[in-house]
Amino acid sequence: MRITEVKIFQKEDEDKKLRAFATITFDDCFVVRDIKIIEGSKGYFVAMPSRRVKESCSQCHHRNVIRSHYCNHCGSKLESLDGTPKADHHDESGDEIKTRQSEHKDIAHPITSGFREIIQIAVLEAYEKQKKGK
Repeated sequence: MRITEVKIFQKEDEDKKLRAFATITFDDCFVVRDIKIIEGSKGYFVAMPSRRVKESCSQCHHRNVIRSHYCNHCGSKLESLDGTPKADHHDESGDEIKTRQSEHKDIAHPITSGFREIIQIAVLEAYEKQKKGK
């Protein structure tokens, strides 16, 4: 599989870290949109498209963002996945970090680190090329 096209869509406004979006076409027949180009503390990196994970309220079954403590529809206190009420804060064991990381799930992503590197190189090269062209 080869990357046949990379399009960069520069952000109009200056966001904290998000610099641009990219669209990649593979073999002129499959496209992945909304790849994010983010400026991190060690330079630019690519984040694959993702969606926020939601969980259902046990009372009304409304789908709420996973870190919500109360239902946005009926106002009931939401329970953790194990059935216990959610704590108002997380303990020092790292549970907050795990929760934040599991808040989003990738929609599409490379399976191997080698292919992830190929995608990252192609997207960042196209981004740098576009930046120099402006």
